[in-house]
Amino acid sequence: MVRLYADLPVAVVTGGNRGMGREVCRQLALLGFAVVLGSRDLRRGELAAKELDPEGSRIVACQLEVDSTGSVTAMAEWVKGRFGRTDVLVNNASTTYDRWATASNADLATVAEAIDVNLFGPWRVTHALLPMLRSSTRPRIVNVSSEGGSISAMSGGSPAYSVSKAGLNALTRLLAAELARDGILVNAVCPGWPASDAHPEGRTLAQAAASVIWAVTIPNDGPTGSFTRDGQPYPW
Repeated sequence: MVRLYADLPVAVVTGGNRGMGREVCRQLALLGFAVVLGSRDLRRGELAAKELDPEGSRIVACQLEVDSTGSVTAMAEWVKGRFGRTDVLVNNASTTYDRWATASNADLATVAEAIDVNLFGPWRVTHALLPMLRSSTRPRIVNVSSEGGSISAMSGGSPAYSVSKAGLNALTRLLAAELARDGILVNAVCPGWPASDAHPEGRTLAQAAASVIWAVTIPNDGPTGSFTRDGQPYPW
């Protein structure tokens, strides 16, 4: 199976079965990537991959729970066996935005869960795929963050989501500095809020995903350790 994808760069997208993650998978496939669509529920991941790529030539689903070390390790072994490489990692999987909560009355179990998924999850997946990323000629790590993680913009509320995403931003800076010598560009992206009944002025999934794609496709001498939206700096 490795021969089938031998000439294609490989991108792993966590939380790829729905929403913006699904759209990122679609856009990456159009750009010529072989895409690993990571999904907590493998059946849902397989359905999403089939809808996006009926011929199965560019997108393939893989079971992945970012809050499980065993699942992350199994995913990395599966990717190595099937593709033999990883060139791009998009850490997109995330918990629900806890807009109903405040820091002064937060359920700390909910906060811990958010940190496990939104911070430790990307950390686990990065560790697992780092050996293959180091072997790539064009390695990229894109951490999907949020304006909720911007410390300068915080004004209260959504403590689990905000604290975990702020932690992800810090991890981005640390990894960017440490992995620069390996040529691995590590950036955080704020894609913006998707349009919904509550936020009709929000962005389309295509617009949000484009911010992620920008960070994937920057040249080797492009920025690292940045926090951007639409390729423009976003306040930390």
